[in-house]
Amino acid sequence: MAEIRHLFITLAQRRQSPGSGSSHKFLSLRTAKVKWFDLNPVLSSLNWAVVGAVATRHYMPERTTHDLDIAISAADRAEVHSRLKASGFVYEAELSIGGSSWTAPDGTVIDVIEPISLWWHEAVVEAQSNRDLQGLPILPLRFLVLMKFKSGRVQDLADITRMLGQSNNDALDKVRQLFTVWAPADSADLESLIALG
Repeated sequence: MAEIRHLFITLAQRRQSPGSGSSHKFLSLRTAKVKWFDLNPVLSSLNWAVVGAVATRHYMPERTTHDLDIAISAADRAEVHSRLKASGFVYEAELSIGGSSWTAPDGTVIDVIEPISLWWHEAVVEAQSNRDLQGLPILPLRFLVLMKFKSGRVQDLADITRMLGQSNNDALDKVRQLFTVWAPADSADLESLIALG
């Protein structure tokens, strides 16, 4: 994974032309044009957070995706499953990364991720006061960057550069501080992604 990340960063650094791409006005847009299934009533009183592509719209221009990814505490698994079933969701399958996939009554695919890293509890709790324009709890930026960084997919690295490129110094410092604790060996790659953004 680290080798692919280094290759992506090196390629982007060689090819990027400063000042090219989308306008600053477009990059600063925050929208919630797509209205996702509102899980707030279903999961009320539980801590959960939107992660993945839907979460990125809180930090960069909204992009197209076909499913809603959320994270919950693994300890809440049975309760979440019970509430989803009672609300008409259909269980589809277990996820290889930990969690399960569901189809909402309106046909929306919802992946319920059950991360086990120690930092997730703080991230999901903090998301309750970090709502997007639709009112969904969004994983705070520093945790979303770490999550996407750990996944190592090219789209996730692209999302990181776009989100960090729009972030102020305070937000960037919080990302750096989190990496110091949970991914200290990756600080150089983080700085490269910040510069690319």
